Amino acid sequence: MSRGAGNGVMETCGLHKIKVDPFAKGFDMNLARPLSRSVRLNGFSTCLRLEEVYWNILTEIARINTCSVSALLSYVDREVHLRYGGVKNFSGLVRVVCVVHLLKGRGTAPSVPLGQA
Repeated sequence: MSRGAGNGVMETCGLHKIKVDPFAKGFDMNLARPLSRSVRLNGFSTCLRLEEVYWNILTEIARINTCSVSALLSYVDREVHLRYGGVKNFSGLVRVVCVVHLLKGRGTAPSVPLGQA
């Protein structure tokens, strides 16, 4: 439970002060709804379950690249295998790809992974 503490600072259970409310005015909880979609990754049919917000971002990236979402995901799948030998959590990788896309659009550089600095 949270309450306003004045000066634009939110107080949550008296423990933490939040300056930026993640539930901004007009926040759409439907974006957090998981959706399963059938996609073809390099010729193989599979089902991918992602929150709606990530499907929206993938649609934007595909539009920028003038391809389908399946073609974009096939590229991600192929490249992760060629460059890194694969990945255990493809859905997680896709979420990270989406976040990195948004960060690059804001001019924010993604942070360097631990142990690689």
